[in-house]
Amino acid sequence: MTTRPATTPLRPHQTTPTRLPGLAEDRTDRPAVLVARTDAELEATTATFVPAGRRADRAFEPTGVRAGIVTCGGLCPGLNDVIRSVTLTLRHDHGVEEVLGYRYGFAGLATGRAAPIALTHDAVDAIHRHGGTLLGSSRGPQDVAEMVDTLAADGVSILICIGGDGTLRGASAIAREALGRDLRLAVVGVPKTIDNDIDWIERSFGFITAVQRATEAIEVAHDEARGVDRGVGIVRLMGRHSGFIAAQATIADPDVNVCLVPEIPLELEGPTGLVAHLDRRLDARGHAVIAVAEGAGQQLVPTEGRDASGNARLGDIGAHLRDELARRLTGASIRYIDPSYLIRGCRANAEDSAFCTALGQDAAHAAIAGFTDVVIGHWSGHATILPIELATGRRRQLDPHGDVWARVVATTRQPTFG
Repeated sequence: MTTRPATTPLRPHQTTPTRLPGLAEDRTDRPAVLVARTDAELEATTATFVPAGRRADRAFEPTGVRAGIVTCGGLCPGLNDVIRSVTLTLRHDHGVEEVLGYRYGFAGLATGRAAPIALTHDAVDAIHRHGGTLLGSSRGPQDVAEMVDTLAADGVSILICIGGDGTLRGASAIAREALGRDLRLAVVGVPKTIDNDIDWIERSFGFITAVQRATEAIEVAHDEARGVDRGVGIVRLMGRHSGFIAAQATIADPDVNVCLVPEIPLELEGPTGLVAHLDRRLDARGHAVIAVAEGAGQQLVPTEGRDASGNARLGDIGAHLRDELARRLTGASIRYIDPSYLIRGCRANAEDSAFCTALGQDAAHAAIAGFTDVVIGHWSGHATILPIELATGRRRQLDPHGDVWARVVATTRQPTFG
């Protein structure tokens, strides 16, 4: 677990999620989940997360309830598993009669939208066997009032939003707009970020699959690098601002000799730079493998404006390293692999698929119980319900002084570059 200093404690009132007006105080027989990042905080904390799961009281009777599901942002292993789990839990566990799948992200709630599809048992029964998302996806914001107008016109009482931090902020805006109109609309988020970088959530779905598939690419890069004299294999992995995939893949496959992540500075030049280190490595061992997160070393490459979601378009650090190392390392033979879309679009592995099923069930239970403007989380091995505002307040990142990065350095024996 990434740790942070105790100088940034959680405010206890932030752990209390919102329920729709008119409901009794939440009751559950599950123990509260203690909130802390370090052992010292754990000893001192009185703050807790609300546990997720089925509740005896509910905000909606199933007859006549219509629910909606939307998937937003980039693809991620497990999207179909979550859609299936939410749909079947609402229908079979809670008796919800109709579940709509809105097409192509929040654009599916806007004017001129593609018609939603009916998510019946037959429609979702086998979708977990495929990657991608049955509903399609898109990036970028839509008019909040317009989206709530659509939901009201469609008679939707429950909206499950599956996506990353931008999607969760959009879900929060929808929830607040609905509350301002006195609409009984429960909005629940399921955190989807392959980078595993949502704050106060230890694990998001798709991450374990991404690490597994990343190690497969690393194995290929290693074989390619060893197959030639002074061979260098570069594997560019996901991780815009947080290097968890690259770090965990490096620990999982110790054939990696250099791991580069956004949280750790990178310099190419000088006696302590990457080029000098690789030169020494090639002289000694004849080959090297680099795992680089896409957001690493961004000061070395130009950015390219912003995408539809407002995120900076990162420069291609993988291609930059390929070209620079080919130019600077005498006699080196560079092999470059970018498996990003092969990973994003693949089917979830067994561990992630089971996790997605649990997340979908908990999201459905939370919505039926009337929680809104919340996201289903995972903390200290427990499923939690937390306010979206808390989860999106800052980005979760690797701690340069924490256990995970220490394991990376112990595995690669790499120096600090720069």
